[in-house]
Amino acid sequence: MNAQAVRPGWPHDPSFELEAVYGLIHATRMQGIPILNPAIRVQAVGFRPYQGWWVGTLITPWFINLMILPGDAPLPASQPCEEVLVVLPEGAMPFIPGHEAAIGPYLMCSLFSPLPQFADHDSARDTAREVLRLLFEVPPPPAAPAGPDLNRRRLFGLGA
Repeated sequence: MNAQAVRPGWPHDPSFELEAVYGLIHATRMQGIPILNPAIRVQAVGFRPYQGWWVGTLITPWFINLMILPGDAPLPASQPCEEVLVVLPEGAMPFIPGHEAAIGPYLMCSLFSPLPQFADHDSARDTAREVLRLLFEVPPPPAAPAGPDLNRRRLFGLGA
């Protein structure tokens, strides 16, 4: 039986649980790993419902990932390490399936790893927010012109 059938989706924003699980991973499994950026802490940023899933960014001292967790809808079917294309408002992005016992299945898209380019946590968080803004806040198309300008001066090139 696959993990997606075992665990129901998240009925609420999973940010708190993601921060707790990855905080524990940071304190245990990641200790002594040289790629950690000591200026960065674990933080879930901007999680929002999207097509029945929870989508947001997860910052850790070793990566910033775009994450998708199941909500009302299950995650797309996939095999371990098999890329899954997910269509977001700004276009399709490749995700890799993952699983942590405490949070269940998820999809991740690496944005930055490791993080030497970030001098502090605020710059990492600002970058994570900007990525979400660019992916989800698609500007509306420009308004169509009301019609031709029939002002006589403009018609004859004499300005306004």
